[in-house]
Formats: sequence, C-alpha cells, structure tokens
Amino acid sequence: MSTKIHALVEGLGSLARFRLTGGEAGDSPQALSLLLDLQPDSLSADKAYDTDAILEHLASAGIEAVIPPRCHRLVQRTFDHHLYKNRNLVERFFCRIKQFRRIATRYDKLAERFASFVALTASVIWLT
Repeated sequence: MSTKIHALVEGLGSLARFRLTGGEAGDSPQALSLLLDLQPDSLSADKAYDTDAILEHLASAGIEAVIPPRCHRLVQRTFDHHLYKNRNLVERFFCRIKQFRRIATRYDKLAERFASFVALTASVIWLT
C-alpha cells in the first residue's frame, strides 16, 4: 500500500494544508479541496494541474494560475515563467520532510498517525 501526500505550500515554503490519499489517486482532483476558502494571489503548479475545472475555479476566485499548459491543449495558454520558478518551494518542502525516515518510509499503518507525523514534521521545519 502506498500513500500520496498532496500539499499546498505557501510563499515561504511552509506547509499551508495537506491531504493524504491512496497512491493511485490523481493529483488534480485534490487541488480544489486544498484551495477551499484560501485566497492566494497566485497558484504555481505543474502540468498535472492543467485542467479546465481548476483553471475556471482560479479565474472565478481571482487567483492567477501559474500552470504551464499541457502539450495536447488546442489553445495554448500563456503563464508567468518568472513566477513559475517559485514552484521549487514545493519540491524543497517535500525534500525536507522526506529527511525524516518515518515519513520517507511510512512506518505508520494508520493514515491518521501518518498524517499527524506529517503535520508534526511540517511544524518542526517551520520552527527551524
């Protein structure tokens, strides 16, 4: 059994919100639930999040979508390449939490315990 951590990371690289799903779950269906009642100025994400539902939600909420378009889109959108460089904050966050063996190897059998340790680890990273 594998587990995916879907995370929303704020501008300084700290965890804002996360959700655990099974390893086979897609990334984009989790995005809207993570964004619920948050109003960032912009959202940087990779091509997996280039869906019409996410883009429509961001546009209606007044959030700038910094998501590169997939190559199969008929109409290619433009996005801010300069802002997209900040997406590495998410990658660096995952690199930092995976330094904790308990998260990297997922020793916990229960999702609640694993989620608690992810939150604890994010808090420790935020404090240091």
